[in-house]
Amino acid sequence: MTTTADSTQQSQPLPHWETKPTDVSGAIREIKGALRARIAESGRTVEEHFADLEARISAKVENIRAEREAGEEVWPVIDFADIANGTVPEELAAKVKERGCAVVRGTFPHEQALDWDQQIVDYTTRNRFFETYTGPADDFFASVDSVPEIYPIYWSVPQMEARQSPRMAAVQGFLNGMWKHDSQGQQWFDPERDSMYPDRIRRRPPGTDSAGLGTHLDTGSIDLFMTQGYQQVFRHLFSGDVESYDPWDAAYRTDAVNYPASTMCSAFRTFQGWTALSDMGHDQGVLHTVPIPEAMAYLMLRPLLDDVPEDELCGVAHNQTFPITWKWHPLLMEAVSGIPDVRAGDTVWWHCDLIHSVAEVEDQVGWGNVMYIPAAPWCPRNEAYAASVREAFLSGSSPADFPEEHYEREWEGRFQPEQLNTIGRRGLGMED
Repeated sequence: MTTTADSTQQSQPLPHWETKPTDVSGAIREIKGALRARIAESGRTVEEHFADLEARISAKVENIRAEREAGEEVWPVIDFADIANGTVPEELAAKVKERGCAVVRGTFPHEQALDWDQQIVDYTTRNRFFETYTGPADDFFASVDSVPEIYPIYWSVPQMEARQSPRMAAVQGFLNGMWKHDSQGQQWFDPERDSMYPDRIRRRPPGTDSAGLGTHLDTGSIDLFMTQGYQQVFRHLFSGDVESYDPWDAAYRTDAVNYPASTMCSAFRTFQGWTALSDMGHDQGVLHTVPIPEAMAYLMLRPLLDDVPEDELCGVAHNQTFPITWKWHPLLMEAVSGIPDVRAGDTVWWHCDLIHSVAEVEDQVGWGNVMYIPAAPWCPRNEAYAASVREAFLSGSSPADFPEEHYEREWEGRFQPEQLNTIGRRGLGMED
């Protein structure tokens, strides 16, 4: 018997593939057989563990359903002033950890966010973006039926000012504090330093009809089951110690990497997030989540039940986002809950493993504009990606995780290196 760093007993290493296997169906059969055998060593079957897990998650789903029916907010809502002053009520912080998501009111002043929105309009107009834009260059947003909704823009002044803002850093630090970042005798990330993971902008105009985005997970796909790094992340689930699984434990997450794909993220994000640049009603095609961080355990064990074909993982496939469906995950789908109304300057956050979607909308009322800015704390994995981000920033190129569109290389008004503050320079690895 061998022992992992946290004393989880393992009879032998699980089969793993550090690059995508050429015979995916065969690899799925092999890993499912090995996982069932490993879990059985706990003295209980996958079905027994899953039944207990399902009961625990059912109780959480019922609580969420009851809150919705009572007209209560499922999403925790925090005032930025409380984060800045260290006065977030304990029960509210506990609810953020329970739900894995939050809206932070007034992260930025309302008028500043509206001004940023106008600056982005000016930036794209001045550089004739609409005359040169050829439409989405990747598959991830291809289902969004609007031209354009997602701008492949990364280096505007508003985006960079928001990324390096002390107000943003305060929110990211508060959220990072939800995680156990010191465990297994190692500090997995620095909660007070972000790596400024650059992402795009969404601008959805009034009157839009949008198909939204289906319910999915961004953490990974088949690599979550098949790579050694993610097998360590989910070591408790894969050894029959399901009760010990902690979705807030960062152990091994900064070592685990995805298979190269158009949907991959090279960085470790504690929370995904966006900053509102317009006021948006809760019924206007906004973000929804399954606000149960422990649902990740359900997703990882569900393919091992005997009603799933041996060469399938409940629809999970390489180069696609991890789908959550009524066919395989009906319990989780019952918990899908949208954000409340938000105003420009609010920020919206959800745990990196949280199931999420964007609701469809017809004849949208008002604008639906956001900047995607996550929490991606400093760690070796993010430091390595920051090197490529730094080069992309200096040249105005698209970052490595995104299609090679490079619209901004010659654009006037792009954010410049001399405009970086200490937070920005540290986030790009330009100073310690």
